[in-house]
Amino acid sequence: MLIDQTDHLARATLRQYEVFLAIAQTGTARAAADQLARSQSAISSALAELESALGQPLFDRTGKRLKLNAHGRALVAPARALIERAADIEAMFAQDSAVSLHVAASFTVGEYLLPERLAQWVRRYPRRPVQMSVDNTRDVVEAVAALQADIGFVEGPVAHRDVLVRPWLDDELVLVARAGHPLAGSSVELAALRSAAWALREPGSGTRQVAESWLRRRLESIHVALELGSTEAIKRALLASDLLSALSRYAVQREIDHGTLVSLHSRLGPQRRALSIVSHRARPDRGAIADFIAHCRGEAPRPASV
Repeated sequence: MLIDQTDHLARATLRQYEVFLAIAQTGTARAAADQLARSQSAISSALAELESALGQPLFDRTGKRLKLNAHGRALVAPARALIERAADIEAMFAQDSAVSLHVAASFTVGEYLLPERLAQWVRRYPRRPVQMSVDNTRDVVEAVAALQADIGFVEGPVAHRDVLVRPWLDDELVLVARAGHPLAGSSVELAALRSAAWALREPGSGTRQVAESWLRRRLESIHVALELGSTEAIKRALLASDLLSALSRYAVQREIDHGTLVSLHSRLGPQRRALSIVSHRARPDRGAIADFIAHCRGEAPRPASV
């Protein structure tokens, strides 16, 4: 049976949980000691005291290497949440404390939707810095699940037991081609779409997952001539060829308005999708995370703590 963390958390100190998380990250007591600027013997003692308080070993030992066992893996999220809550309490009494936030976003969201919101956030909260990483949906979800990102914004379906998914914005996939494409200007038959060559995002992309499901459901098969790792790369490929693609309206509306790309009319019918906010189930919305979610939803900021 795995340890019941809520029954034992009060028996250990915050410092012991900090040591546990450092070892879980680095894999050795020596590396954890370097990270925390403490002696290796103090690190080993703190870990031994924590395991004694919990009544279970947290690592499998192989030589000097320490690898999380099932009990240790179960403890990572609540231990990290405990450390963060303690930091929040300290921040309440620090007049000019900076709360750093790590946001992970999939490409469409990170390139076309969040930059403006991030700029508005910095103007509103100049002492609350944000770091944003941009990757495909699969890797964003993994970063949130591994607690490497505080919050994630994705464009594809999500199925992960450690992640909570909440709807954010609606989006539409659009069939696009260069201006002057032979299929532009008329309602495109399904047969023409079946014989076309397509440029799509890479596997693992939320846009790729939704687009491919939509196209194959109606066309049965498609010829994917190019797989590219960013929407900007796909748009450049379309401008230089007769390739077709299915991309977010948020990503292509500017080019459509400027007349360099065109939205194709077809018998496929519309394909809408939800853009989502993802967070770790064991990490409650608090502090900067709660404020950033409210900000991105256009909600009024919370009253400042006094």
